[in-house]
Amino acid sequence: MKASSLRALVTIAGAIGLALTVVMPMALGASNAPGSTSATLLEINGAIGPATSRYVVRGIESAQKTGSHLVILEVDTPGGLDSAMRDIIRAILASSVPVVTYVSPSGARAASAGTYILYASHIAAMAPATNLGAATPVSIGGEPTPAPVPVPEHKKPGDEGPSGDSAPKDTAPTTAMERKVVNDAVAYIRGLAELRGRNADWAEQAVRGAASLSATAALQQKVIEVIARDVPDLLAQIDGREVKVGTRTVKLASRDLPVERMKPDWRTQLLAVITNPTIAYGLMLIGIYGLLLEGYNPGAMLPGVVGTICLLLALFAFQILSVNYAGLALVALGIGMIIAEFFFPTFGSLGLGGLIAFVVGSLILFDTDIPGMNIALPLIGAVAAVGGLVIVGIAYVAAHSMRRPVVTGVQGMIGETAEVVEDFTPAGETGRGRVRFGGELWNARGSPDLRAGQMARIVKVEGLTLWVEAVRRP
Repeated sequence: MKASSLRALVTIAGAIGLALTVVMPMALGASNAPGSTSATLLEINGAIGPATSRYVVRGIESAQKTGSHLVILEVDTPGGLDSAMRDIIRAILASSVPVVTYVSPSGARAASAGTYILYASHIAAMAPATNLGAATPVSIGGEPTPAPVPVPEHKKPGDEGPSGDSAPKDTAPTTAMERKVVNDAVAYIRGLAELRGRNADWAEQAVRGAASLSATAALQQKVIEVIARDVPDLLAQIDGREVKVGTRTVKLASRDLPVERMKPDWRTQLLAVITNPTIAYGLMLIGIYGLLLEGYNPGAMLPGVVGTICLLLALFAFQILSVNYAGLALVALGIGMIIAEFFFPTFGSLGLGGLIAFVVGSLILFDTDIPGMNIALPLIGAVAAVGGLVIVGIAYVAAHSMRRPVVTGVQGMIGETAEVVEDFTPAGETGRGRVRFGGELWNARGSPDLRAGQMARIVKVEGLTLWVEAVRRP
């Protein structure tokens, strides 16, 4: 083969190799990029708390990294914590991927915090027979809310939907703090409504008057854009819609788009468990009583280790949850008074006061107005019942022990019998000798007639000397 032909073949082979080197990775990358041709679905089911916000925020971030076309939030919530809700909304507003909030399945709701999240999303959708609204903020701390004062209603044409849904009259907050909270919430949700082009007047009614709407009425009043039976129907209906994501306009291509459900990781699941108010309350009790048992039995180790771990987890949960610190103080005071009952003869008065403080503190420990953020009442009742039985038992044992004769110390020796081990010898008006009591030899004083082997009764103790008298035989 000529040299020129050989050089031509080498050149062609090199060109083919270079093409394969450049083109193949690009093709593989385009076809295997995770989530590049799919929609990411995240579920918000139940009360919105720290674990929920962590799961949603991380899910949106993951969808952006993997290049998902769409993020779907499937919502069924009664509401939740304001801080967790705002974390989710910040993630939605900062997302470079369109976010669709879908209230589903039928019978679900997006109440309170769920309404704000729905308004923040690029597209709001609901399944038939679902509802949203009741977005009035509630106070933290379990304080009683004064009766609202009605203000004149300003109804506009179209405020009542054809479905029969209508907004209740607005109510004016009665305190300065309530007015601040409500006005802040109104401004927040109106800003979201204006950003997404939704009904801002109804959003204000949902905050001020706790108004609610069905899916049909929400569509008619331009609160949502779509009513869909299921996720495939939702993807088909929003296909071709244009949404504004940041500073750019995105046209959705969602028809027949594969859906990937993203499940919470183990960290989120653990956070969801320990930040459940009932679990956090139980961890606190286990921690306190574990350390108490370790104090009563130094060196037992297991109660101390378990108690320390549980107490640290409880403190971590309290740091995240909205805790009423007056309730926490009452719980601590109640437990302290119940423990003090073990050491002071109060016959139940300290324990009873501690039990009352414990129950009242437990009832107001978490905000009872936020759905899903309270302690189960049966648990508080069970703990109070067990504590009451313990207090009654302590009072009974204390009263019963006071009626029993003393069995220890010097008083416990009076009336016991001792064995004379040597004859008593006269010493003044009495005799002097030695007796055996409790396996020990004692100097003794008594009648000079006492002889070795005879039994004598102890009548008095003076230092290391026992005063005895002869035991009369029947």
